[in-house]
Amino acid sequence: MVGDETPASPGGLTLDSGTSDLGFFKYEGLGNDFIIVEAERDSSVSVERARELCDRRLGIGADGVLLVLPAETPNCASRMVVINADGSVPEMCGNGLRCVALHVARKRNVRSGTLTFDTGAGPKRCTIDDADGRGLVTVDMGLVRYLQDVQIDLDGDAWDFALATAGNPHAITRRSASRADIERVGPRVEKHATFPSGTNVEFAVVRSPTEIDLVVWERGVGITQACGTGACATVAVAVTKGWSRVDTEVRVMLPGGPLYVRIDARGHAIMRGPARHVFSGRVAHGEAPRW
Repeated sequence: MVGDETPASPGGLTLDSGTSDLGFFKYEGLGNDFIIVEAERDSSVSVERARELCDRRLGIGADGVLLVLPAETPNCASRMVVINADGSVPEMCGNGLRCVALHVARKRNVRSGTLTFDTGAGPKRCTIDDADGRGLVTVDMGLVRYLQDVQIDLDGDAWDFALATAGNPHAITRRSASRADIERVGPRVEKHATFPSGTNVEFAVVRSPTEIDLVVWERGVGITQACGTGACATVAVAVTKGWSRVDTEVRVMLPGGPLYVRIDARGHAIMRGPARHVFSGRVAHGEAPRW
């Protein structure tokens, strides 16, 4: 097991879709957990292998695989590609980006400073605060905005949602919902005909202009401990609708802990939260992981 200092390479990095040893790094951000793989191209981990790796009984276990690839944009440190546990490929993952940013920063011995990463939602600038290994990352998530209100009928039960985009789609409701409600409504809304590419679904309780409780049904994953883009989309809707104020930090309490989000005067979401290296290891094709 490798501790919380700069992760050493576990070696054996695969460059093709799952035919040789695969070096990996396990990270989490507020319980939203990921398998980071340093690679040269997108095909380094196939969709099928990502599903196997994310399996919590037969694989490493994770909400998704994060590929750290060579940057395509000048001045970017790396490019991040996300493969969800079900094999789908979203445009962006806020918690995942914090994990990638911390991983790359530690590899480069950057304890305090900024790094920018290519993502499917465009370049994202990350500010690292890793003094004494604290692992805090602040991300400029770019323009996050409210789109429109919709009502979705689920067998005679009407749910009101505010739609937003954070580079990926979100549907936010303030209707009171139990865990059973979320498990029932989340997957149906995620794949509803209103959303041809699916959507993330947020269940929000606005406690005050600076306090929001949030549970997210994440597209391609299900209920997660935390969702960075979901927190940003929810605060963007809150600001637009007057529940919160522009340029004011909102504490978004997720099952895994708090993220801090503010929408600045440009409409950019600035998200602050932790990331943590859990362990590193190596897995051979068709074998159990070793660490």
